[in-house]
Amino acid sequence: MVNIRTDSRKVCPGDIFVALRGIVGDGHDFIPQAIKNGASKIIAEEGEYSVFYEIVKDTREYLNNYLKKHYNKYLEEMHIIGITGTNGKTTTAYLIYDALNKLGKKCCYMGTIGYFRDKKIFDLSNTTPEVSEIYDMLISAYDNGYRYAVVEASSEGLLHGRLENVPFEYAIYTNLTQDHLNIHKTMENYARCKQKLFNSIRIGGKAIINYDDKNKNMFMLDYNTNITYGFTGGDYRVTDYQLGIMGTSFTFVHDAVKQNIKVPLIGKYNIYNVLVCIIVLLELGSSYAEIHDVMLNVNSPAGRMDMIEYRNNRIIIDYAHTPDAVQNVISTVKEVCDGHIYTVFGCTGDRDRSKRPIMTKIITDLSDKVIITCDDVHNEDPNQIVDDMIKGLTNTNYEIELDRKKAIINGIKMLNTNDALLILGKGHEEVMIVKDNKKIPFNDKKTVISYLESKNAVKIEKIDD
Repeated sequence: MVNIRTDSRKVCPGDIFVALRGIVGDGHDFIPQAIKNGASKIIAEEGEYSVFYEIVKDTREYLNNYLKKHYNKYLEEMHIIGITGTNGKTTTAYLIYDALNKLGKKCCYMGTIGYFRDKKIFDLSNTTPEVSEIYDMLISAYDNGYRYAVVEASSEGLLHGRLENVPFEYAIYTNLTQDHLNIHKTMENYARCKQKLFNSIRIGGKAIINYDDKNKNMFMLDYNTNITYGFTGGDYRVTDYQLGIMGTSFTFVHDAVKQNIKVPLIGKYNIYNVLVCIIVLLELGSSYAEIHDVMLNVNSPAGRMDMIEYRNNRIIIDYAHTPDAVQNVISTVKEVCDGHIYTVFGCTGDRDRSKRPIMTKIITDLSDKVIITCDDVHNEDPNQIVDDMIKGLTNTNYEIELDRKKAIINGIKMLNTNDALLILGKGHEEVMIVKDNKKIPFNDKKTVISYLESKNAVKIEKIDD
């Protein structure tokens, strides 16, 4: 079957190129490049071209209808699980992916950390890429024998229709906290975008919703079969839990039956993520006995509470970059750390500025010492970002070091005994994005390990990978 493309750079001889209009770009501008690369047909809303072309009223509508007509008969044979929410998407999605594969059910994953089948295949340009790319990945998985897929549904991806017509069997809602207001402007707009996922569940599918979240009613739509989970109530309710530095155990009740689970993840917030995974596994036919055993060995994604043990101290790398996420991570570490807590943190440029002082207040409140540094600054002045972060701040337990590598090394040097260093914001990411979208190789965990090895530090034990 002929491939259909929306990225002119990926066009190969014989492909169809669809010119989509976006917020920051217009695919019509790249039609010459698509033709140069060998496109056999152009789908556009205007113009005349040197190859066969078709002018349509709405190229996105054309694309969605084309994909649905030619591919949904295959995708409807798959169990496709969509996950949306501010925090927990990646961890929950990866847990489901990992658990299903460990249970012998071939599952692919696509989201923040890339496209995975048995292993990582490639990185993605966005958490939720264009719909043609989503279909490419799903069909590729199908052709390789995969009948399960987990897809992260970002608010921006839903806003721009990147998941239109994907036949989701399950839609999962984790939570809604402040983020992406530079795009959505209001929390209500942000929530409405997330809600779109729950309008596209296929017949017989189900919605899985966080009962404890104050916005849950927006996602419990009358025409869906809704399953709820949480601590304060829900169809699956957590009744007890114990946190440790090496893992978590908890008890939940469903249909008046109690079940006990142990997982090698820490933090109360991770219980939410694990419970969603359990619900999905049960819905897909796994037994409690199978689930109990697989949860003992399930893996979390890279850059999520990723720990390195160093001289009776712990260095923790996490992607947390929202007020709710940073509070959850530091609060969790405080529960299991006997010593001091130090935090290295920066805010992303060209993004929601209003959350910067909120996060800095939380981090300086919960940490003994904070090193403010750079994250991906994009085209913004890093000094402006820092000024936003410390605006109105009365806490003084911080220092500023804009060089992220130096900031991390300074944090390591603070460690004494039974202390914890948290390096937040970038997690798994392999680059720093600076002016003009230039990408500089940089990874927090590699930076830590490189420094410790250069100092002939004691053997580094990977607690979590």
